[in-house]
Amino acid sequence: MKLNRWIFGGVMLMLSWATFAQEASKGTLLDKIIVKVDNHYILKSEVEQQYQQYLSSGQANTPTRCQLLEGLVINKLMLAKAEIDSVIVEDKRVEMELNSRMDQMETQYGSTKNIVEAFGKSIVNLKDDLRTSLKEQLTGRKMQDKITGDVKITPKEVAAFFAAIPTDSLPYLPSEVEVGHIVRLAQPNKNQKEELISKLLDYRKRIEKGESFEELAKLYSEDLGSGKRGGDLGFSKRGQMVAPFEAAALKLKPGVMSDVVESEFGFHLIQLLEIRGQEYHARHILLRPDYQKLDLTEPTKFLDSIRVLIQRDSIKFDRAAREFSEDKPTQDAGGMLIDPGTRTARMPFDSGMEPGLYFSLDSMKVGTISTPIPYRTEDGRSAVRVLYFKAKHPPHFANLKDDYQKIAAIALTRKKNQAVEKWFMKAKDDVFIFIDDEFKDCNLLTGSVTGE
Repeated sequence: MKLNRWIFGGVMLMLSWATFAQEASKGTLLDKIIVKVDNHYILKSEVEQQYQQYLSSGQANTPTRCQLLEGLVINKLMLAKAEIDSVIVEDKRVEMELNSRMDQMETQYGSTKNIVEAFGKSIVNLKDDLRTSLKEQLTGRKMQDKITGDVKITPKEVAAFFAAIPTDSLPYLPSEVEVGHIVRLAQPNKNQKEELISKLLDYRKRIEKGESFEELAKLYSEDLGSGKRGGDLGFSKRGQMVAPFEAAALKLKPGVMSDVVESEFGFHLIQLLEIRGQEYHARHILLRPDYQKLDLTEPTKFLDSIRVLIQRDSIKFDRAAREFSEDKPTQDAGGMLIDPGTRTARMPFDSGMEPGLYFSLDSMKVGTISTPIPYRTEDGRSAVRVLYFKAKHPPHFANLKDDYQKIAAIALTRKKNQAVEKWFMKAKDDVFIFIDDEFKDCNLLTGSVTGE
């Protein structure tokens, strides 16, 4: 079993969320069971779907079907062992993750209506389709973390790992850039705020006159996750919610509704249901401003003034980002964008980059800061940002000096994979595993996976 390949980034071969949703929602044809691990099954079509996905992605070094099946078998064994070892993912965690991912899909597709049209079923039915698959995914991840949680890598091990890579196998890395940004969100004007507040106050009156909070939340709340549950947010630990929401909720008595509360997510009507120790149970109706109609004038003026200060060296970019940026993921890092694959500030400068960012950098010089540019945040909000083109690195073969963090991450993944290999060879004897004769030559249980 050779999980420590240079190309593979981890043990568990996960689909993108959109692809995961498509496959789970449409159901998989029960064509042929090729592996059974206790009560968990793998279908031949699952392997083929993953294989075709890799082919269509255009990635180099597409894994073989045996290698893909290897990953699926490990996933199923993790699920089987999780049941034996009582490794449990709570339903609340599953729902939180499901709601978060549905929010991501809403951002990707533009609206819930577009999601419904794309998948041909309601949001409720789509979530029902995804829930079991997501719970398995989270359980497998928790089991993997249990196996590899104590695995660390030392600089000496990183150097040894790199030294063992044949020179002709070193990856040729494309041009990379280091970029920072300062983001300011567009804010609703007075009339837009008053309109949203007026609507929520009207809902409050209707509830006080006897209408159901739950039904109004289902009809009007723009919180995709909780709205379908009548606004129910479940139990939250203190400090888990944004400060304005939590402060308002904890001032209430059970059953009482708040005045309209404004937070970074919009405007809330909150009802406290229960307090239990350090946890509280609330529900809400959320209304958001129409981000398409927000005025960008004020954030543009603000960032233009910050840009002038940076150019005059009156303030350093990283300090300005920490003090003034409204993009929380990058604010503490001095505004620097992080590549999600490598978790470093060096990002490949190629067609895979966000188009707006790519074309902006293509017309900039290193060391310069852009004029304010309209920007759409990951959660779909209208904003403006200035870009700081900190550095550009030419294409090159990987080396320890320039690419230590990337190489260390790969070496750590390899070491974790070895830990999983060792675990697998022991754990496989604790469960029943059946492999169809068609895939016997993959040698999945012998520790030496073949090409096909």
